[in-house]
Amino acid sequence: MVYLSPIVALIAGILILLRPRLLNYVVAVYLILTGLFGVFHL
Repeated sequence: MVYLSPIVALIAGILILLRPRLLNYVVAVYLILTGLFGVFHL
């Protein structure tokens, strides 16, 4: 997850720049994935 986080952040940033309406979905997915990785210690 340590190496994946900057890549995910970069892709999310690009998507948000291209389509600002995606911001809510990108943030929600990021938070859900971060929470799952935290809970299951992946």
